[in-house]
Amino acid sequence: MSELPNAPQPRHPGIYLLPNLFTTGAMLAGYYAIIAAFSDRYTEGAIAVFVAALLDGLDGRVARLTNTQSDFGVQYDSLSDLVSFGLAPSLVMYSWALSELKVYGPLVGKIGWAAAFVYAACAAMRLARFNVQVGVIDKRYFQGLASPAAAGLMMSFVWTMEHHDIAGADVAFVALGITLASAILMVSRFRYWSFKSMPASDRVPFVFAPIAMAIIVLLVINPQYLLLTIAGVYVASGPIMTLFGLRRRRGQRQMPRGPGAG
Repeated sequence: MSELPNAPQPRHPGIYLLPNLFTTGAMLAGYYAIIAAFSDRYTEGAIAVFVAALLDGLDGRVARLTNTQSDFGVQYDSLSDLVSFGLAPSLVMYSWALSELKVYGPLVGKIGWAAAFVYAACAAMRLARFNVQVGVIDKRYFQGLASPAAAGLMMSFVWTMEHHDIAGADVAFVALGITLASAILMVSRFRYWSFKSMPASDRVPFVFAPIAMAIIVLLVINPQYLLLTIAGVYVASGPIMTLFGLRRRRGQRQMPRGPGAG
């Protein structure tokens, strides 16, 4: 029996090109950071991770603006994030500083590469947890430190030290602490502001204008200092905000009830 002439034809599977180009660009920047680390170009590697973060922030916005969101894009973005904010920072940090721990003995040297792996594994678990909780959690907050923020802390530290000609071997134990702290915070239950509840209006208070100009000037003059400061403040905000919230709720539970409370 022949097909009906007006029967709907099956759609061929495809992908939206524009947002996935930004995602691919972010993955390329992360891949370049790994290549730069192997070539002892650590500043370039750190900058490449920040470029990946910029592109990663744009792909979702482009998808929403052009109405080209898809399940494929969500999964592809997570895989790109694993490369750019999981593998790339861990390998840059290992090549720059953690590999130098071997001078303190074989056991300490193993701790160095183990810490780099723990960071990458925690980034993968953080991304997997985010994917399964995306529809059930409060969008105003992240549960655990987001992998781009963790990568920002790691790479801004590398960039700042390199700017001062401080070798990774000289701060290897500091780098170890930052790596493990970043890993633990990614899989923690600390709440971090997601910035997704910002006002939708284009109009903002006037005070934001000079603040924005000051940030731009600082980015031009000494970007590594500003990025390290922003990353450090944001990383610390999670434990502070979570502990403050717990203390406030505990205080509310301990408040005496009124005479008519039942």
